[in-house]
Parts: sequence; C-alpha cells; structure tokens
Amino acid sequence: MSLARIYSRAQVGINAPEVIVEVHLGNGLPAFHIVGLPEASVKESKDRVRSALENSKFGFPDQRITVNLAPADLPKDGGRFDLAIAVGILVASGQIVCSDIHKYEFYGELALNGEIRGVNAILPSVLAAKEQDRCCFLPLANDSLASLVNGVKRKAVSSIAEVWGDLLNQQPLPLNIQYPDCTQAPDFLLDLSDVKGQPGAKRVLEIAAAGGHNLLFLGPPGTGKSMLAQRMATIMPTMSDDEAIATAALYSIIGQSIDLTNWRQRPFRNPHHTCSAVALVGGSSNPKPGEISLAHNGVLFLDELPEFERKVLDSLREPMETGTVTISRVARQMEFPAQFQLITALNPSPTGCHNDKRATPDQVMRYLSRVSGPFIDRIDLQIELPRLTSVELQSSKPEETSAVVRARVEAAYYLQLKRQGKVNARLNNKEMSIHCDLASTELQFLARASEKLALSPRSYHRIIKVARTISDLKGAERISLDELKEALNYRAFERLLAQLTKY
Repeated sequence: MSLARIYSRAQVGINAPEVIVEVHLGNGLPAFHIVGLPEASVKESKDRVRSALENSKFGFPDQRITVNLAPADLPKDGGRFDLAIAVGILVASGQIVCSDIHKYEFYGELALNGEIRGVNAILPSVLAAKEQDRCCFLPLANDSLASLVNGVKRKAVSSIAEVWGDLLNQQPLPLNIQYPDCTQAPDFLLDLSDVKGQPGAKRVLEIAAAGGHNLLFLGPPGTGKSMLAQRMATIMPTMSDDEAIATAALYSIIGQSIDLTNWRQRPFRNPHHTCSAVALVGGSSNPKPGEISLAHNGVLFLDELPEFERKVLDSLREPMETGTVTISRVARQMEFPAQFQLITALNPSPTGCHNDKRATPDQVMRYLSRVSGPFIDRIDLQIELPRLTSVELQSSKPEETSAVVRARVEAAYYLQLKRQGKVNARLNNKEMSIHCDLASTELQFLARASEKLALSPRSYHRIIKVARTISDLKGAERISLDELKEALNYRAFERLLAQLTKY
C-alpha cells in the first residue's frame, strides 16, 4: 500500500474539527512535502517525524512522500499531527498492517528519539472522538485529563514503538487506564464563616449564588468586599459533569494545568485593573480565550471597578447578556463560551468614603462616572457595605459556614432547573411572563417604584428576576410584595448617584 488515511483533530477555539492525514508514497526523487494549509510548526514536523522513525529503528521510505492535511482550507498549527503523520508513513510503507486503522484517531508531538509529548486542547479532541465512536491514541501526559470524559475509548502511549506494537497486536496497550477517583466534591480552602459581620452582604451573596445574578459591592476599604467575593465559589451549586468538562476544556486550550483532585471547583478569576480588553475578552492573531471565558461556569471578580478602562468594561456588556463571546479576525472567527457570574467592588469615593469630606460631590461623581450607566444597568444586585464596629470585629459569635449556605442555594437552584431549565438571571422576557408572573397588587407597586426611581426597562425586569430568586430561597410558588421590596432595596449604586445629583 502506498496510500494511507489517518484521522486526527485540529484545534479551532473550543472545537476540534476532524483532519484526515493522507500520506502518499510516490515515484520520483526522495522528498517530503506537507500540504493542506500547514503553519510553520506543522511544516517542521517533517524533521521531527524523520528523526523519530529512524531513531525508533523503523525504515524511512526513500521515496517522494506527500502528506495532505484535509480539509485544505482549515489552518493547522502545533505539533499535534506528528503522531498521525508518522503512523501514516508506517502504514503507507507496509510497516504497519491494520485493517481497523479507520477506527482510531492519533494526537501527539514527537520527540527526536520517538517519544510522544503532550499537546494542548486534548479535551475538545477526545470529546469529538467520542461522538464518532473512535478510539484515541494520545500522549501519556494527556491521558489523566482525557479520563475525565466518561465513555471515551483511549490508549495512552509514550513512544511511536508502543503504537506500532499495539496496532500489530504484538504488545497490546491497556484500554482506558483508570486513575484515582476525581468525582468528589471540591475541597475549599476558604469559607464564608471567615467573614465577620456584614449580614446584609452575605444575604445578597446568597441570592446571587442561587439565581446566577451579577453583584456589586460598594463600600470603603476594609469592609470585606474582596473576602466576600473570594468566597462566592464556596456557596455556588456544585458543577455538573458537563459544566466541569466545558470549563476544563477551556483551560486545556491554553495549556494550563488542571488540578484533577479539585477539578469540580468553580473557577475564580480576578484580573488586575490594568488588563486590556484583549486579555479580558480574548483575542490575538490566533484567538485564545480571555478572562471571561476562563471564568466560564464560575466567578469573574473585578476589584477597584472605576480603575478599569471604560472601554474594557463596556466590552463585557454583550457577553454578560449572551453568555458567549465572538472574536473576529481577518483569517477566522471564533466563539468561546462566557457564562460567568460577575462580582464587582468599588469604593464610593476616590478617597475611600463618600462622606469623609475629603472629596467634593463633583469629584465623587467624576470618579463614579468612569463606569458607564449601561454597564451598571446589567448588574442585578448592588449593596453598600458599612464599616465594621469594634464590637463586630471582636465578636466570637460563630458565623454560618459555606456548607450551610450552599445547601439553601442548591435547593433554590434545583427548584429553578426543575421549573424552567435555567437560573432566573438567564430568563428571557417570554420565559419571565410564564415563571415570574405578578399579581395586580405587585404590578402596581412595581410600576410606582419604577416611575419614582426612573428605572430602565432592563432594571425593571432584573428586579423581578431577583424577586423570583428570593421567593425560590423561601420555597414560595409566587412572588410576593415582600420579595419585590427586598429586590428594590438592592440598588445602592443608583441611590448614591441620585444622592450626589442633589448637590
């Protein structure tokens, strides 16, 4: 046989499109060509494959070798096709005879001595192979991560010689190596009981966790804004298998290691206020996920909110609504998931406290105006944190633990999934008319409040969603006047702006 067809996978954003590696051995002067829109790192595989085969004691064909990576219009980069190309040469030259070669996929970068190195984005590849019911030959370094995908057939290899021995049934490799159980609940180092006082802020944190609402903490330095935000993930519902795999897949794209003993813990991303829009949203010439995608199914915490550039914050507005981010470049367009929960924190004044008389109302207003109104409009819950008294700081009263709060949050969360299939914060207007129906008394109250507070239509609907979450925490079937009043109370930033405009 002088022609071989081997299956592999490219990496395009969060997807892993199929690539057919066609290897043809033809007549003519000895040469080695790779076609099919390969980038420089793929073209260099010629030298890696030749040295790996020769150093592994395989014969390298003294013929004209043409490797086509199909489809030809899909850009290919990285060393992930090395193993597939090497296997294709061995099959085409008759050194491997395997009638079932079409049932396998191959990924891995070859070292010059024939060893197989790990590659990035292994999870999207094995997820796609599982859908095609193919068995994956993948680097041993990637196998423990790939084992997180239930039902995928895997064979971990450390050298090209092991692949040869398995395909010829001379030294079969074990199928699906078992690793220590990784299904246990996450083990948190932080706990909500570490935060003294601030019962109002803890209440809002619980509502946000239960309904998936965005949250803003407003308060002077030292009131516990960052401590509360860092403990948000400890009270959020445990991630499902699909959520955990989707989050892990994003981290595998950028090559970041994943703690397999704690991989179900929701991500917490805390970018510095000097970060650019590209770092936050994602991008570069070969688009990579940004901070909002790395916070997928977890928390994105923006501290010192007015210190971020306004255009950087406004770039979050669309992902906050859609849960995805689309990055367009001349050569390609990629979409990454960004279903994150936003928590923001800011001081009410450039001096730390708006009533300390060190800044004029105009100075405070200019400071707060660095955050645009449309951005604030997308934050459901806004609460001001007071300074703790010395009595509260010295109190030995036990605080509620994260486990206790998480139990209430999960009860409300699963109630929402059963009723509507999603958290309240993601309901659209049509779904709200079904699941957030208000009686005439509540409608009249909300109409009066909306006129008095000059609420935008978006804020109007978000108050109803927050009230729905509060009623779910109570286990109530309908939204009552009490829930609406509490939801309206969580508009601290808007009240501060209204107070400043009076001066």
